[in-house]
Amino acid sequence: MTTVKKFYAVFDTNVLVSALMSVRQDSPTVRLLDYVLDEHILLLYNDEILREYDDVLHRDKFHFSKERIKAVLELVKTGLSLDPTTSSENFPDPDDRVFYEVAMSKDGSYVVTGNQRHFPRKPIVVSPAEFLAMVEEEIHKTK
Repeated sequence: MTTVKKFYAVFDTNVLVSALMSVRQDSPTVRLLDYVLDEHILLLYNDEILREYDDVLHRDKFHFSKERIKAVLELVKTGLSLDPTTSSENFPDPDDRVFYEVAMSKDGSYVVTGNQRHFPRKPIVVSPAEFLAMVEEEIHKTK
């Protein structure tokens, strides 16, 4: 059996929020987390991204349990911690810059976001559905 290519990605916080809020196990964001668990996707992060995840996921409006938040953060930490690569790109929300710059630190990686308009129009910035399609296409090629 052929080895499946590993994908590297930074998940924007909205991807994690969507996965945790979803009631559908077949939603793209839930399936992407499943592929992280299966080690087809290796998440990229740094301390600033972890703090953002922690802050947003703990917001009262989401009602996520501390156990679920801890599990997601531990899952992220099974990935690869990287220093960001400085980018001269403009961002409508400066807080999004770190997600892009960490992705830029690893060749062939992606930023997966539900808010593509917040990022530069580059091929590395993809929606959860687009990224899921890429991952699943690769998995099906190797079967």
